[in-house]
Amino acid sequence: MNVAEKIKELRDAANMTQQDLADLLFVSRELVAKWERGRGRPDHGMMSRISALFGKPDDYFISREDALYEELSDCMPDSCGVKREELTRLLNCFLRGIDRRSARIFIERYVNVNGYADIAAMFGIKENHVRSILYKTRKKLKKYLERELA
Repeated sequence: MNVAEKIKELRDAANMTQQDLADLLFVSRELVAKWERGRGRPDHGMMSRISALFGKPDDYFISREDALYEELSDCMPDSCGVKREELTRLLNCFLRGIDRRSARIFIERYVNVNGYADIAAMFGIKENHVRSILYKTRKKLKKYLERELA
């Protein structure tokens, strides 16, 4: 069962409407509907909140490591057979070549496994800004890896 199906199943079992769940999570009903249709997925922090709301373990939907791996897997060029040591070297070179704040945010997310809200609090910025910085950094990483592994 995927994340979308699990959210809907939990909500239905609790006799909640999408609006009820949205109100409890401080999000829009449209966002809950989007999650349930599989057109988006809550981040790990939100999945933890949903799990707690329904008395499920923190990793009920997906482990934090799996979620982060999915985010980073989009950066890897197709058919990339690079060894771990080489990938580590490339990541270190990449991080040294970008601005310090973006590198630190990237490390907080993918090395220290912190959620968006925690990172936002650390850097005194909004969660959406953290998401934006990470999105742009992943795009740069993908281009960097494509160039280096070509």
